[in-house]
Amino acid sequence: MRDLILEVAGHPRNSQTMFAFVQKNVDRSSVRLKLLILALVPLVVLMPLLMLIGMSRWTQDYDRLLIANVESDLQIAEQYLQRIVDGTGTSVESLAASAQFRDNAQNGSLGPYLEQTRTELGLDFLQIIEREELDESTRKWPVVKSALAGKARTEIDLFSASDLLMIDTRLAQQAEIPLIPTEAAVPTERAVETRGMVIHTAAPVTLGDKQAVLVGGVLLNRNLDFIDTINTLVYQSEQTAETRQGTATLFLEDVRVSTNVRLFENVRALGTRVSAQVRHQVLDQGKTWLDRAFVVNDWYISGYLPIVDSFENRIGMLYVGFLEQPFQQIKRTAVLTMILVFLAVLIVSIPFFLRLAGGVFSPLERITNTMRKVEAGDLSARTVLRQTSGEIAQVSEHLNNLLDQIQERDKSLRDWADDLNDRVEQRTAELREANSKLEKTFKQLMMSEKLASIGEITAGVAHEINNPVAVIQGNVDLLRMTLGDTAEGVKTELDLIDQQIMRIGAIVGKLLQFARPAEYGKFEENVDVTAVTYDCLGLVNHVYASTDIDLQLDLNDVPFVNINTSELQQVIINLIVNAVQAIGKRGTLHLRTYAPIDHDTYGVVIEVHDTGAGIDPKDISSIFDPFFSTKKGTGTGLGLSISQNIIQNAGGIITAENAPSGGAVFKIWLPTQRTVIETET
Repeated sequence: MRDLILEVAGHPRNSQTMFAFVQKNVDRSSVRLKLLILALVPLVVLMPLLMLIGMSRWTQDYDRLLIANVESDLQIAEQYLQRIVDGTGTSVESLAASAQFRDNAQNGSLGPYLEQTRTELGLDFLQIIEREELDESTRKWPVVKSALAGKARTEIDLFSASDLLMIDTRLAQQAEIPLIPTEAAVPTERAVETRGMVIHTAAPVTLGDKQAVLVGGVLLNRNLDFIDTINTLVYQSEQTAETRQGTATLFLEDVRVSTNVRLFENVRALGTRVSAQVRHQVLDQGKTWLDRAFVVNDWYISGYLPIVDSFENRIGMLYVGFLEQPFQQIKRTAVLTMILVFLAVLIVSIPFFLRLAGGVFSPLERITNTMRKVEAGDLSARTVLRQTSGEIAQVSEHLNNLLDQIQERDKSLRDWADDLNDRVEQRTAELREANSKLEKTFKQLMMSEKLASIGEITAGVAHEINNPVAVIQGNVDLLRMTLGDTAEGVKTELDLIDQQIMRIGAIVGKLLQFARPAEYGKFEENVDVTAVTYDCLGLVNHVYASTDIDLQLDLNDVPFVNINTSELQQVIINLIVNAVQAIGKRGTLHLRTYAPIDHDTYGVVIEVHDTGAGIDPKDISSIFDPFFSTKKGTGTGLGLSISQNIIQNAGGIITAENAPSGGAVFKIWLPTQRTVIETET
C-alpha cells in the first residue's frame, strides 16, 4: 500500500506527511486503551480494593465482637462458679455459728444432724474433726489451717484418690474417669483420671472446751447439674438461644471432668482432653484463652480460664464457648452479598462510564477504521465527524483531502493495470488450454503405443500357442481312432486332455479379446457372483493348500450381474492368487460378496482382503497399468490390467486400497440387472 501511494502521489513531501499522519492515527489505539483504563480503573480496581479493605476490617471487627461475647460468657461462668464457692463457704460457716448446731453438739446427736444438713445444703461430704484428731493428710490443707487459726475459708482443691477414699468410697468412684485419646492433646501414659476437683471449705467450731474444725465440700467431677446450670445461664437466654449453640466444661488440668460437650448424641465427652496449645497457654503460662479452638469434633469460639487451688497452683480450667459455624455462615453470606452488590454496581455503571469515554475515543477509532479500509484497498472510505469533535475533526478533514488526491491518481493507475491484466490472463488461458490438450494427446499416444505393442505380442503368442494345440488335438483324435474300442480304458485321460485343450483355446481367445476387443463380441450372461466365487476356490485350492492361510468367507445371496462367467472367474482367480502371494506362508484371506445400500446405484461388490504387506502408496495409481508389476522377475504385469479391462467392459469398476488394519483390499463393483434395465430404459 505504501509503494502504491508513493508512486501515485508523486510528491515525496506529501507522501511522508501522509504516512506520518497514518502512523500517528494507528498509534491512537494506545490512546484508546489509556482512555479506557482511566475510565475503568477507578471502578474495577480501586473500588474492589476499597471493598476488600472494608470487608477485611469488618471481618476483624466481627471476630473481635465474637471474642468479646465469649469473654463476657466466661465472666458469667466465672461469677457463677465463684458464687457456688462463696455460697458453699457461707453455708458451712453459718452452720458452724448456728444455735441449732450447738444444741445438737450438746445433746450428742451431732452426727445425724450433720448428715441431714449435708443433704439439705447439697454437699458431698460434711464432717467435724477435733483439733487433736487432725492428722497430717487433713492438716496440710490451707483451708483447714485457716479454720484452726479461727477464720473460715473456702477454696477449690485437688484431692487425690486416697484423700477421697478416706472421706467416702462413693466419692472416689465418682471422681474416676477413663481417659479418651484426643487428637492434638499432650501425650500421656495415664489411662484413668482418679483425682477429684473439690470445692473445699472449713470453719472453726467449739465443742465444749475443745476446738474443732467443720469441713465440707462438693466434688465437681461428673457434677453435671453444676455445668448444665452454667450453660443455661450463659447460652439459654431468649436473646442467644437461637443464634449461639454454646457449651461449658470444667477441666481437671487438661481432662474434661464435667461437661455438656457431646462426644456422640447422648454421650458426654468426659475423659477427653484439651489441645496442647490451649493447655500451654492456660495451665503452663496462666493466661486466659480467648480465641477459636477445636473442641472434640468442631470449631468453637472459646474462652478458657485457669483455676487456682488453695496452694496457688493451677489445677484446672473453666471453659465456655459457642459453635463457630453459624457465625462463619453469616460472614460468608455478608461477604457474598457485598460482592453481588458490587457486581450489580459494575453492571449498571460500566456502560455509563464507557459511554462517557466513548465520546473521546470514538472519533479516533472511526479514523483508524477508515485507514484500515484504505489499507485493504477501499480508497473511497472517508471519515465524517461533527464539528463539535474539535481538533480531531480538523485532522479527519485533512485526511479526507489526502485520500481524495490518492483515489484520483490511483484510478488512472488501476485502469492501466486492469487492461494489462486482461491481456495477460487471456494469453495465459490460451496457453493453459493448449498445454492441456498437449498432455491429453501425449497420454493417448502413450496408451495407444502400449496397446499396439500388447496386441502384436498377444497375437504372436496366440498364433504360436494355437499351432501346437492343434497338433495335440489332432493326435488325440488319431489316438482315439487308432485304439478304437480299447480307448475306453483311457477315456477319462483323453477327455481331460480335450478339456485342457479347450481351456487353452479359451485363454488364447481372451488374450486376443484383450489385445483386439473390437474384433470380439460380448458374450454376457446372468451370473451369480457368490456361486462363481465358490467355484474359483476349488480351482485355486492348490495355491494356498500348502500354506497356513486362514480363509474367511462372507459370501451372501446377492442379485445377478451381466458378465461372462469365465471372464469373471479369471478376474477373481487372479486377485486370489495375488493375495496368497502377498500373504506368504501365514495370514488371513477374507472373501466377501454383498450388495451395498445406495439409493442412486444398484450393484454387487466382490471384496478380496489379505493381511499381507499392502501396496506401496506410490504404486496404487499404477498397479492397473499394463506391464506394471511389483513382483520383480516373476510377474508379467498384465494380470490386473486384463482384469480391469474385463470389469470395465462389463460396466463395472475395480479399485485397490490399503486397509486400516493392514494388507490390501481389492473391490469389484458390477451393476445388477436392475441397473442395466433402468439404463437401457
